[in-house]
Amino acid sequence: MKKTILIAAVLLAGCGNNPPVPDWQMNAKNGIDRAIDAYMEGKANLEAAEYQRARAALSSTGKVDLIIRAELTRCAARVASLVFEDCAGYDKLAQDAAPTERAYAAYLAGRASAADIALLPPQHQAVAAATSDAIAASAVQAIGDPLARLVASGVMLRSGKASPPLLANAVDTASAQGWRRPLLAWLGVQAMRAEQAGDAAEAQRIRRRIALVTQ
Repeated sequence: MKKTILIAAVLLAGCGNNPPVPDWQMNAKNGIDRAIDAYMEGKANLEAAEYQRARAALSSTGKVDLIIRAELTRCAARVASLVFEDCAGYDKLAQDAAPTERAYAAYLAGRASAADIALLPPQHQAVAAATSDAIAASAVQAIGDPLARLVASGVMLRSGKASPPLLANAVDTASAQGWRRPLLAWLGVQAMRAEQAGDAAEAQRIRRRIALVTQ
């Protein structure tokens, strides 16, 4: 599974025809990949263990930028699953963050400024710049990577720009990947919206789907 948030490109920079990749580099990347997979599957204990292994590998380098990116990657997975909480690991290191990392942290929190947008990963720039719910939904749908698409969807919900098409796309994305945690979160939002709109039949249909996922 491809991970395209912040840290993967840095950790893979040594691959190819260059000298052998150091063990810490592959250990960190593999640990982060496994941690994200575990989190999306709802396996919190496994996610914590895998992430700690990855962070230990990164800590061996003494490079704070890599640890910051790992913390932001971990927080991004939570935004994708609609767990809107402070990015505590990043906050502890924020004073040493580069402008691009600060911009991404602000984006995850739903408060990216105009100056931040140009510093975001390319696939998130159009999303952050969206001026309407419809434009946001279109920009999110254009993101090819499923994890990045769900992260962008979570940011838009946090920013109050989540239209029904965006919700449906997020549900479809999580479902296609078999990611139980974000699927349940997004279905829950859909059910709540249906109930608020007075569409009891649709709300019940979604609740039946939630029950199927939780069996």
